[in-house]
Amino acid sequence: MKSDLGRRLSVFVVAIILLVSGCISGPPSVPYPAFIAVDDLPDAFVAGLPGVRAKQLAGDARTRRSSTRIQIPADWEFSSGASPGLSVEVFVLAGELRLGEYALTEGGYAYVPPGSTGLPMRSDNGALILYFLDTANDKSVIQTPLITNSNLLGWESPIFDFGSDGLSIKELRADPGSGARTWLLKVDSGANQSWQYSSQTLEGYLLSGSVVDTECVAGEAATYEYLSGGYFHRPPGAIHGGPAATTSASAVWFLRASASEQIELVPGCKPTPD
Repeated sequence: MKSDLGRRLSVFVVAIILLVSGCISGPPSVPYPAFIAVDDLPDAFVAGLPGVRAKQLAGDARTRRSSTRIQIPADWEFSSGASPGLSVEVFVLAGELRLGEYALTEGGYAYVPPGSTGLPMRSDNGALILYFLDTANDKSVIQTPLITNSNLLGWESPIFDFGSDGLSIKELRADPGSGARTWLLKVDSGANQSWQYSSQTLEGYLLSGSVVDTECVAGEAATYEYLSGGYFHRPPGAIHGGPAATTSASAVWFLRASASEQIELVPGCKPTPD
C-alpha cells in the first residue's frame, strides 16, 4: 500500500516537472535573430539619442547601421541630424513624436535620407518608436524626407506571391532606384504561407496579433509563436513558412528590406539554397 502510494507520488512529481518544463521552455535555437520578444531584451545605450531607453534589435558597429526600439520620455528633444551620413527611419508605435513641423502619432512614419541636415525631434508626452539607421545607397532615388501616416493608407494586394490568399500590404516606402522597401503586412485569420525565402535580408516587428511561424534551419523545422512585440532579422536565403505557419486572428507586421528582393517559393523545408 505504502509502496503503491510512493509510486503514485513519483509519477505525479514527474508529471508536474514535465508540465512546468514545457511552460518555461523558450523559443527554438536559430542561428540568426528570430522569435525575439523585444520586451525581454536588456536596455541598451544609444549615443545619438541621449535620455531614452532602448532595446537593440540588430546592428553593425562597423557601418553604424542599427535597428532599435526606443522609449522616449516626456519633454524630450533632439535632432535627426545627429547621425550624419546615415538615413533615419521612424515608425511610431505609441504616443506622439514631433519631427520638424510634423506630428507623428501612432502609425506615423518618417524617412530622412542620408546627407540631410536633419529635422528637430521633440516629444511632449513621450513616445514608443522603432528607429532605424542605415548607410547610403548610391542607387537611391528618394533624396528628400518622406513622412506619412499608415492609418491613412489602404490595404492592397502584395506585389509578390506568398502562396497565400489572406495577405495584404500598406507600402510606406518603396525606392525605385535601390529597391529598398518598408511596408506593413496584414495576415488574416487562418492564412498560412508556403515555404519560401527572400533574396535580401528581411526584418520584421509584429505590431499586433500573434503569428506562428517556422524557420527552416539546416533542413529542420523550428516552429514558435510571435506575440505583439516579436522581432526577426532573417538573412537572404533563409527558408521559412510552411503548413505550421498561421495565425488564429488578424496580425500586422512592420517589415523592411534594404534592397530589391525576390521571393522564391520552395516545396518544403530543406537545406538553405546556395
